[in-house]
Amino acid sequence: MESRNARLGLQLFCVYLVLYGGFVLLAAFSPATMEATPVAGINLAILYGFALIVGALVMALIYGAMCKGEPTAATATNDSAVDPQENGTEANAASTQEDTQ
Repeated sequence: MESRNARLGLQLFCVYLVLYGGFVLLAAFSPATMEATPVAGINLAILYGFALIVGALVMALIYGAMCKGEPTAATATNDSAVDPQENGTEANAASTQEDTQ
């Protein structure tokens, strides 16, 4: 499961890297395009920047939703294992009762 989650994370990272790379390349090689104001007097650089932020949040939600509910090997073994502190507490309580008798 962990390798599936890692693979999904890398795929989403690559998607974001392409989107961000487009932003950087557009800003570096075509600054006039970034100065265009397509919506309500807000330039493309601002719109693209906000779109990158929203896209990152959406991808984080997608990642979280796709990885949720899948117990990892470490979680599965920890849930089935007995807590050693509880055993120690019970053993200490039993020995204390024996000492008082």
